[in-house]
Amino acid sequence: MADWQELVRQRLAGLALDAAEKDDVHAELAAHLEDSYARFREEGLPEKEAIHRTLAHVADWRDLQRKIFVAKRRAHPMKKRVQQLWIPGLLTLTLSMMSLAALQKLGFQARIVWNGPTAILLYVPWLLSLPFFGALGACVSSRAGGSRRIALLASVFPVLALATAFLLMFPIGMIIEWVTGRVVDFSVVATALLMNGIGWLLVPGAALLAGGLLVNLLLSRESSSQHMAIG
Repeated sequence: MADWQELVRQRLAGLALDAAEKDDVHAELAAHLEDSYARFREEGLPEKEAIHRTLAHVADWRDLQRKIFVAKRRAHPMKKRVQQLWIPGLLTLTLSMMSLAALQKLGFQARIVWNGPTAILLYVPWLLSLPFFGALGACVSSRAGGSRRIALLASVFPVLALATAFLLMFPIGMIIEWVTGRVVDFSVVATALLMNGIGWLLVPGAALLAGGLLVNLLLSRESSSQHMAIG
Protein backbone atom coordinates (compact mmCIF):
# COMPACT_ATOMS: atom_id res chain seq x y z
CA MET A 1 0.00 0.00 0.00
CA ALA A 2 1.29 3.46 -0.92
CA ASP A 3 2.49 5.84 1.79
CA TRP A 4 0.21 8.73 0.84
CA GLN A 5 1.73 11.16 3.35
CA GLU A 6 5.22 10.61 1.95
CA LEU A 7 3.97 10.72 -1.64
CA VAL A 8 2.24 14.07 -1.12
CA ARG A 9 5.28 15.43 0.73
CA GLN A 10 7.53 14.55 -2.22
CA ARG A 11 5.17 15.91 -4.87
CA LEU A 12 4.62 19.21 -3.04
CA ALA A 13 8.21 19.62 -1.86
CA GLY A 14 8.48 23.09 -3.39
CA LEU A 15 5.31 24.45 -1.79
CA ALA A 16 6.22 27.90 -0.45
CA LEU A 17 4.28 27.80 2.83
CA ASP A 18 5.36 27.73 6.45
CA ALA A 19 5.81 24.36 8.18
CA ALA A 20 2.41 24.33 9.91
CA GLU A 21 0.50 25.16 6.71
CA LYS A 22 2.49 22.57 4.79
CA ASP A 23 1.67 19.86 7.32
CA ASP A 24 -2.04 20.71 7.16
CA VAL A 25 -2.04 20.60 3.35
CA HIS A 26 -0.09 17.32 3.27
CA ALA A 27 -2.40 15.66 5.80
CA GLU A 28 -5.59 16.84 4.09
CA LEU A 29 -4.52 15.81 0.60
CA ALA A 30 -3.08 12.48 1.80
CA ALA A 31 -6.37 11.68 3.55
CA HIS A 32 -8.29 12.47 0.37
CA LEU A 33 -6.06 10.21 -1.72
CA GLU A 34 -6.22 7.42 0.84
CA ASP A 35 -10.03 7.56 0.89
CA SER A 36 -10.11 7.42 -2.90
CA TYR A 37 -7.73 4.47 -2.92
CA ALA A 38 -9.83 2.63 -0.32
CA ARG A 39 -12.99 3.09 -2.43
CA PHE A 40 -11.28 1.65 -5.49
CA ARG A 41 -10.06 -1.32 -3.47
CA GLU A 42 -13.58 -1.92 -2.12
CA GLU A 43 -14.77 -2.05 -5.73
CA GLY A 44 -12.41 -4.97 -6.25
CA LEU A 45 -9.64 -3.26 -8.20
CA PRO A 46 -6.09 -4.60 -7.83
CA GLU A 47 -3.74 -2.52 -5.72
CA LYS A 48 -1.70 -1.20 -8.67
CA GLU A 49 -4.82 -0.19 -10.61
CA ALA A 50 -6.33 1.45 -7.53
CA ILE A 51 -3.15 3.50 -7.02
CA HIS A 52 -3.09 4.48 -10.69
CA ARG A 53 -6.71 5.67 -10.65
CA THR A 54 -6.17 7.54 -7.40
CA LEU A 55 -3.18 9.40 -8.79
CA ALA A 56 -5.15 10.20 -11.94
CA HIS A 57 -7.13 12.68 -9.81
CA VAL A 58 -4.01 14.89 -9.81
CA ALA A 59 -2.92 15.31 -13.43
CA ASP A 60 -0.35 18.05 -12.76
CA TRP A 61 1.27 18.24 -9.32
CA ARG A 62 3.04 21.49 -10.13
CA ASP A 63 -0.23 23.13 -11.11
CA LEU A 64 -1.85 21.78 -7.93
CA GLN A 65 1.03 23.20 -5.90
CA ARG A 66 0.49 26.60 -7.50
CA LYS A 67 -3.27 26.49 -6.86
CA ILE A 68 -2.77 25.56 -3.21
CA PHE A 69 -0.30 28.40 -2.76
CA VAL A 70 -2.67 30.87 -4.42
CA ALA A 71 -5.57 29.70 -2.26
CA LYS A 72 -3.52 30.05 0.93
CA ARG A 73 -2.27 33.49 -0.04
CA ARG A 74 -5.48 34.87 -1.55
CA ALA A 75 -5.91 37.20 1.40
CA HIS A 76 -2.49 38.70 0.64
CA PRO A 77 -2.44 39.40 -3.14
CA MET A 78 0.24 42.07 -2.87
CA LYS A 79 2.54 39.80 -0.91
CA LYS A 80 1.98 37.05 -3.47
CA ARG A 81 2.85 39.38 -6.36
CA VAL A 82 5.97 40.56 -4.59
CA GLN A 83 7.15 37.00 -3.96
CA GLN A 84 6.28 35.65 -7.39
CA LEU A 85 7.24 38.55 -9.67
CA TRP A 86 8.94 41.54 -8.07
CA ILE A 87 11.54 39.74 -5.98
CA PRO A 88 12.65 37.29 -8.71
CA GLY A 89 12.34 40.01 -11.35
CA LEU A 90 14.47 42.50 -9.43
CA LEU A 91 16.95 39.70 -8.68
CA THR A 92 17.25 38.99 -12.40
CA LEU A 93 17.61 42.70 -13.18
CA THR A 94 20.23 43.28 -10.47
CA LEU A 95 22.37 40.28 -11.42
CA SER A 96 22.23 41.05 -15.15
CA MET A 97 23.24 44.69 -14.60
CA MET A 98 26.01 43.70 -12.18
CA SER A 99 27.27 41.22 -14.76
CA LEU A 100 27.33 43.90 -17.45
CA ALA A 101 29.12 46.37 -15.17
CA ALA A 102 31.70 43.73 -14.21
CA LEU A 103 32.39 42.85 -17.85
CA GLN A 104 32.79 46.52 -18.76
CA LYS A 105 35.16 47.02 -15.83
CA LEU A 106 37.21 44.04 -17.05
CA GLY A 107 37.60 45.78 -20.38
CA PHE A 108 35.06 43.97 -22.54
CA GLN A 109 33.72 46.23 -25.27
CA ALA A 110 30.52 46.06 -27.28
CA ARG A 111 30.86 44.43 -30.68
CA ILE A 112 29.47 46.16 -33.76
CA VAL A 113 27.31 43.68 -35.67
CA TRP A 114 25.76 46.18 -38.09
CA ASN A 115 27.85 49.14 -39.21
CA GLY A 116 25.24 51.12 -41.09
CA PRO A 117 23.40 54.35 -40.40
CA THR A 118 21.91 52.62 -37.37
CA ALA A 119 24.83 50.70 -35.89
CA ILE A 120 23.90 47.84 -33.58
CA LEU A 121 26.16 47.05 -30.63
CA LEU A 122 26.11 43.77 -28.72
CA TYR A 123 27.95 42.74 -25.55
CA VAL A 124 28.44 39.10 -26.53
CA PRO A 125 29.87 37.80 -23.18
CA TRP A 126 27.00 39.51 -21.35
CA LEU A 127 24.42 37.99 -23.69
CA LEU A 128 25.87 34.54 -23.03
CA SER A 129 25.28 35.00 -19.29
CA LEU A 130 21.66 36.14 -19.63
CA PRO A 131 20.03 32.70 -20.10
CA PHE A 132 21.40 31.73 -16.67
CA PHE A 133 19.91 34.84 -15.03
CA GLY A 134 16.60 34.33 -16.84
CA ALA A 135 16.50 30.72 -15.65
CA LEU A 136 17.26 31.81 -12.08
CA GLY A 137 14.45 34.37 -12.08
CA ALA A 138 11.96 31.86 -13.47
CA CYS A 139 13.05 29.23 -10.93
CA VAL A 140 12.66 31.59 -7.95
CA SER A 141 9.24 32.68 -9.21
CA SER A 142 8.10 29.11 -9.76
CA ARG A 143 9.25 28.00 -6.30
CA ALA A 144 7.18 30.85 -4.85
CA GLY A 145 4.08 29.42 -6.53
CA GLY A 146 4.17 31.56 -9.67
CA SER A 147 2.40 30.34 -12.79
CA ARG A 148 4.34 29.66 -15.99
CA ARG A 149 3.36 33.09 -17.31
CA ILE A 150 4.52 34.89 -14.16
CA ALA A 151 7.77 32.89 -14.14
CA LEU A 152 8.48 33.94 -17.73
CA LEU A 153 7.71 37.58 -16.88
CA ALA A 154 10.22 37.35 -14.01
CA SER A 155 12.83 35.92 -16.38
CA VAL A 156 12.54 38.84 -18.84
CA PHE A 157 12.02 41.52 -16.16
CA PRO A 158 15.26 43.41 -17.03
CA VAL A 159 14.06 43.91 -20.60
CA LEU A 160 10.64 45.10 -19.42
CA ALA A 161 12.33 47.65 -17.17
CA LEU A 162 14.59 48.91 -19.98
CA ALA A 163 11.67 49.03 -22.43
CA THR A 164 9.74 51.19 -19.98
CA ALA A 165 12.74 53.51 -19.67
CA PHE A 166 13.04 53.81 -23.45
CA LEU A 167 9.33 54.48 -23.93
CA LEU A 168 9.46 57.22 -21.31
CA MET A 169 11.65 59.16 -23.73
CA PHE A 170 8.52 60.24 -25.63
CA PRO A 171 6.55 61.78 -22.73
CA ILE A 172 9.77 63.30 -21.40
CA GLY A 173 10.34 64.90 -24.80
CA MET A 174 6.80 66.30 -24.78
CA ILE A 175 7.32 67.72 -21.30
CA ILE A 176 10.55 69.38 -22.45
CA GLU A 177 8.67 70.92 -25.39
CA TRP A 178 5.95 72.24 -23.09
CA VAL A 179 8.36 73.65 -20.50
CA THR A 180 11.03 75.12 -22.79
CA GLY A 181 8.98 75.84 -25.87
CA ARG A 182 11.62 74.13 -27.98
CA VAL A 183 10.55 71.47 -30.48
CA VAL A 184 11.97 68.03 -29.83
CA ASP A 185 12.71 66.01 -32.94
CA PHE A 186 10.94 62.72 -32.20
CA SER A 187 12.53 61.12 -35.25
CA VAL A 188 15.79 61.25 -33.30
CA VAL A 189 14.08 59.53 -30.39
CA ALA A 190 12.62 56.88 -32.70
CA THR A 191 16.03 56.28 -34.26
CA ALA A 192 17.59 55.93 -30.82
CA LEU A 193 14.93 53.40 -29.87
CA LEU A 194 15.59 51.42 -33.03
CA MET A 195 19.35 51.47 -32.56
CA ASN A 196 19.26 50.60 -28.88
CA GLY A 197 16.15 48.43 -28.95
CA ILE A 198 17.77 45.58 -30.86
CA GLY A 199 20.97 45.48 -28.81
CA TRP A 200 19.39 46.25 -25.43
CA LEU A 201 15.88 44.78 -25.71
CA LEU A 202 15.29 42.30 -28.52
CA VAL A 203 18.45 40.18 -28.32
CA PRO A 204 18.84 40.29 -24.51
CA GLY A 205 15.12 39.57 -24.16
CA ALA A 206 15.47 36.46 -26.32
CA ALA A 207 18.45 35.29 -24.23
CA LEU A 208 16.61 35.82 -20.92
CA LEU A 209 13.47 34.16 -22.27
CA ALA A 210 15.47 31.12 -23.38
CA GLY A 211 16.54 30.56 -19.76
CA GLY A 212 12.98 30.99 -18.49
CA LEU A 213 11.57 28.58 -21.07
CA LEU A 214 14.21 25.99 -20.18
CA VAL A 215 13.22 26.11 -16.50
CA ASN A 216 9.53 25.72 -17.37
CA LEU A 217 10.34 22.77 -19.62
CA LEU A 218 12.47 21.04 -16.97
CA LEU A 219 9.86 21.56 -14.24
CA SER A 220 7.10 20.22 -16.50
CA ARG A 221 9.14 17.13 -17.31
CA GLU A 222 9.96 16.62 -13.64
CA SER A 223 6.28 16.74 -12.72
CA SER A 224 5.39 14.30 -15.52
CA SER A 225 8.17 11.84 -14.66
CA GLN A 226 7.19 11.81 -10.96
CA HIS A 227 3.60 11.06 -11.86
CA MET A 228 4.64 8.22 -14.23
CA ALA A 229 7.01 6.75 -11.65
CA ILE A 230 4.25 6.38 -9.07
CA GLY A 231 1.65 5.28 -11.62
